[in-house]
Amino acid sequence: MAVTLSSTVPAAFLDMLGLADPSWRPALRAGLEALAAAHPAYLPALVDDQYLPTEGRLFAAFAQPLPAVRYVLVGEGPYPRVESATGFCFMDGAVASLWSAGGLSKPVNRATSLRNFMKMLLVAEGRLQPEHTSGAALAHIAEEANAPGSALIQTRAELQQNLTDRGFLLMNAALVFRPHVPPLKEAKAWQAFLQCVLEALAGYAQKNGTTVPTLVLWGKIAEQLQAVPALAQFPQTVSEHPYNLSFILNPVMQALFAPMHLLHGSPSRG
Repeated sequence: MAVTLSSTVPAAFLDMLGLADPSWRPALRAGLEALAAAHPAYLPALVDDQYLPTEGRLFAAFAQPLPAVRYVLVGEGPYPRVESATGFCFMDGAVASLWSAGGLSKPVNRATSLRNFMKMLLVAEGRLQPEHTSGAALAHIAEEANAPGSALIQTRAELQQNLTDRGFLLMNAALVFRPHVPPLKEAKAWQAFLQCVLEALAGYAQKNGTTVPTLVLWGKIAEQLQAVPALAQFPQTVSEHPYNLSFILNPVMQALFAPMHLLHGSPSRG
């Protein structure tokens, strides 16, 4: 894809593409150019503002090579905490261990979306009963997880790796969070960028005769991507955002994720 870069795309954002896999960089550059054309003042204003994620991690999710993408998981936006916003949707950087002595760890419980996602997985695998998903009900699972040689994963990094290994691109509808900008407005600005992302995925599938990835849309802001023309080319599964307790018992999400066994480590783990 040949792209002529305009001066309306600040160099700071082009530098951040270094965290993306090379297979993505032409599409991401085209996306930035499209965003700049649609909203000329947006990127220059962002350069002069404070936003999350920090440390140049805006495009970190695109470390997943384009040919490896089987699912595009679209959240709403970055966590509103510096240590939590990683550039990957709902992967809270403040979380290390997943478990405590009696259940989920305190950092997991603070990361509401991650907590409810884990509970959904546990219900889907039959480890939690739908009517008992908190408190003492988690104690026996934590005991199993903390036992020597447990088959259950121990860290958020392992969960993220399991998702990556199964072909997930973990991105948000809005790539940045600013406390003074409504998330929906932020997400609308990025729609031209995401159009290029989806075009690249659809184009790769068509060129190579592979299956178009499934879009997993979480929450009302992600659903606004229905305004993006390329979305029509993709199979979609839609749910409420995981920060809603109802997500734990969502049958569509349980059916999608249960066969993946995301809470299990590799057979060699010990």
